[in-house]
Amino acid sequence: MDRELRERLISSRTVFEGKLIAVRVDEVELPDGARAKRECVEHPRAVAVVPLLEDGRVLMIRQYRHAAGKVLWELPAGLVEEGEEPEECARRELGEEVGYEPGELIPLFSTFLSPGFSSEIIDIFLARELRPVNIASEPDERIEAVPVPLAKAVDMVCRGQVQNAAAICGLLAVAERERVGH
Repeated sequence: MDRELRERLISSRTVFEGKLIAVRVDEVELPDGARAKRECVEHPRAVAVVPLLEDGRVLMIRQYRHAAGKVLWELPAGLVEEGEEPEECARRELGEEVGYEPGELIPLFSTFLSPGFSSEIIDIFLARELRPVNIASEPDERIEAVPVPLAKAVDMVCRGQVQNAAAICGLLAVAERERVGH
C-alpha cells in the first residue's frame, strides 16, 4: 500500500547549510511518473520533556523565540547531540533548563513537527520523581521555569496560550495518561 504513495528521488542539491539547519531541493518522481521539486529543511533530532512534579504541577518554561517574535510557553527541550541517545538528551536538557534530574523517564512518542518540509523529529518524554541538580544552563539561553498545575496547562493549550507544538502534544499526552491512570 505505501509503495503506491512513495516518491523516488531523482536528484538532490543543498542550497544552504547553517549551524542548525540545511536546506536542500530534491527532484522526485511521483508514483504516476510525473516529476516534482521538494524543498526540505534538514534539522537534527530533538527531545521535549514533560517534567511532572509530585504535586501534579508541570515545570514549564517561558522563553523568547526570535523566529516567533515573542515569549512562548514551552517544555524543556533541545537537540540530540552527535552520538547521544534521545533519553540522554532528555536528561541533560531537563537539568540544564529547569535544574532537575528524573528518577523515572518514560518515552511517550516521537513526532514530526512539520513533515511537509522538515526532517525534524522530536521524542517526547515524561519525567517523574524529580530531584534538584545544579547544572549550568547554556550561555545564550534566558529561560524562566514556571510550575503550572497540569489541568491549568491543558486549559492554556485549549485557550491558545501554548503555541509550541511539542509542548501541546506532550501536555495533552500526559494529561490523558494521568486521566486513564498510567
